[in-house]
Amino acid sequence: MLRQLTWKFAAPILLFLSLTAYFVAPYIDGILSGWFRADVELRSRLVFNSMEYSLLNLARDPQPANLAQYLHRLTADERLQAIVVCATDGALIQKTPDTPDSVRCSTPARPDRNMTVEGEGGRLHMARFVAGAGSAQPLEVILVHNLSFIDRRQVNARDYMLAVIAMVSLIAVAVAVGVAWVILKLWIRSLVGDIRKKTFLGELSSQAGGTHEVMMQVRSALRELETAQRLEIDYRENWTPEALKHLVREQLHSPEMIVVSNREPYVHNRTADGSVSVSYPASGMVTAIEPVIRACEGLWLAHGSGAADRETVDAKDRIKVPPHAPEYTLQRVWLNEAEEEGYYYGYSNEGLWSLCHLAHVRPIFRDRDWEQYQAVNAKFADAIARAARTPNPVILVQDFHLALLPHLIRKQLPGATIALFWHIPWPSAEAFGICPQRQALLQSMISADIVGFHTRYHCQNFLSSVDRFAETNIDHEQMRIRAAGRTCQVAPYPISIEWPPVWLDKIAPVRECRENVVKRLGIGKKAFIGVGVERWDFTKGVLERFEAIEYLLGRTPELIGKLVFIQIAAPTRSRLPAYVRLQEETRAAAERLNARFSRDNWTPLILLDRHHEPQEVFEYLRACDFCVVNSLHDGMNLVAKEFVAARDDERGVLILSTFAGASRELIEALIVNPYDIPATADAIEQAWKMSAEEQSERMRLMRRTVKENNVYRWAGHMLSDVSRVRQHQRIESMRKSLSHRHASHKDSG
Repeated sequence: MLRQLTWKFAAPILLFLSLTAYFVAPYIDGILSGWFRADVELRSRLVFNSMEYSLLNLARDPQPANLAQYLHRLTADERLQAIVVCATDGALIQKTPDTPDSVRCSTPARPDRNMTVEGEGGRLHMARFVAGAGSAQPLEVILVHNLSFIDRRQVNARDYMLAVIAMVSLIAVAVAVGVAWVILKLWIRSLVGDIRKKTFLGELSSQAGGTHEVMMQVRSALRELETAQRLEIDYRENWTPEALKHLVREQLHSPEMIVVSNREPYVHNRTADGSVSVSYPASGMVTAIEPVIRACEGLWLAHGSGAADRETVDAKDRIKVPPHAPEYTLQRVWLNEAEEEGYYYGYSNEGLWSLCHLAHVRPIFRDRDWEQYQAVNAKFADAIARAARTPNPVILVQDFHLALLPHLIRKQLPGATIALFWHIPWPSAEAFGICPQRQALLQSMISADIVGFHTRYHCQNFLSSVDRFAETNIDHEQMRIRAAGRTCQVAPYPISIEWPPVWLDKIAPVRECRENVVKRLGIGKKAFIGVGVERWDFTKGVLERFEAIEYLLGRTPELIGKLVFIQIAAPTRSRLPAYVRLQEETRAAAERLNARFSRDNWTPLILLDRHHEPQEVFEYLRACDFCVVNSLHDGMNLVAKEFVAARDDERGVLILSTFAGASRELIEALIVNPYDIPATADAIEQAWKMSAEEQSERMRLMRRTVKENNVYRWAGHMLSDVSRVRQHQRIESMRKSLSHRHASHKDSG
């Protein structure tokens, strides 16, 4: 009877699913093919828009090799097979090596023509565009995409669909068997109940009570399974705070976690009325690390720089933060004026900061600054050793202020796992050779188990510096350094921001943010508003930005009375001469620009030279039409990612420096060379003319990039590597212990 019932329920289901697969599979193939082709056409348009201005400039360059090199870099993408640049009369100007013979210039140029041809290695998609339309010397650009990936994806999608149908079929059969089994069991129980002369209702009541208890247990088990699966998916794909906690718990086994940096995440100061206020510093490092330490609930050890910092800590110099909802502990280290002058202002900023940034400020190295740098690093190491509760904590050292810490910590906590992340660029070996203390710095840094940078290029520069100035064994392919019996792994970890940023929880909608900013600054409601947000630093390109705006207004009178640029510049390191000069030059440039172009009730440039809290910054980012991040040299620049995260309306244009690490990820931004003033002005004008549809397409892609590559993924990848290091350390410890016992046994024998 059970077999008959099973077949009765399962046969129709299997027949229906089989017919569905037979008729739907070709339809799915057609949809996928059209979707992928549309994706390639959109990708071609975005690539052309991004390269058009640079291409026109390089085409006029007397050195053809520069154009060839530029095109070769663009075709590093495995789907973009070739690029051909032609004159409008059909003459070939340049093409990449992998260009198929079937791809030729046309006469006359034929813009916006998309076609598919058969070529070597499969089908090819050719998209034709005209660069510089309307100019004296337009160019025809042909982008060739290899469509072989479409066939692979269609096969994968079809296989996946068949696998799903098979799985559904098995589940359907299992359900059919279960239903048949339940029906049979109820029938038998009913029969037994009749035989024992029990009422059917009584038997049903008893059965319902037992079923309820079983269902409660089943539901509980399903909830636990669902929670575990969700965490596993988040850990592999979404990277949320819960996923990071899952990694720390499951892979690292919840170790003691210590973050150490110079800058603290919360600063306490005195207000004019004598009360204590707390502020969040303008720091990309703090922006990135604070969500991670919140998720891991560890200890953050940093320099206490606020005027009221000492008044807010306990006897161990600790305070629970964030103030509104404490999630972790901040421990402060105190520095005297001489230490701060030599270690922070002197060696760290006049020396290492200038050395690592190619912004044309001469680095200064003084012996007395180096002595203070050593002393302060030793003070931090002692504080970590006293704070550690276990012999093998995980210690995450942040940035160039504390480059000597790995070696100093290793002497006091030999079992610690140490990761050093360098938040700024690393220069070439030739440039780093300027540093008088280069060997001491490198030997200390490679005492860490992991040294991380934003980009692979910075990793390679670091390896070259170690190779030249330190006695080590380097595996360049694996980026591993072997020295003093230890291995240091060098790796790129592109840093990011929290998604979504916590500051967006209480912020107003985009329309209301714009109304607030317009009203506060007295800007016209129909103004074309741009925003720049920086610490007032010579690496950020603020002066070059002002020059581009002045150049644009001078050549584009239509923007006079319309363009308003808001520059938020948070003062920093104001005791250093280079920063004092920069502030003076910036104010003078702003006054000159405004004096030249201001009209009644309109000023083109608004300089806000004070610190703004994150929630204030996000209001400006949501209110503007475009954001300029034109760093002269930068590790990552998280303002670019914050702008993208702030625009949940999917509007706004990001103008991004090619010398910022973020340009490697946010390729849909308008990428500029900040030293090329006309090109930066062109990008602002392009932002002004960009349609809402194109803005939305670009912003949607960038938001997906930032969401997927958020700060939890950054921390997760680094902590996964930390986990592997700790596993290797345990294996090595076991091996040494076994070897020691074997030697002892041999001696006793």
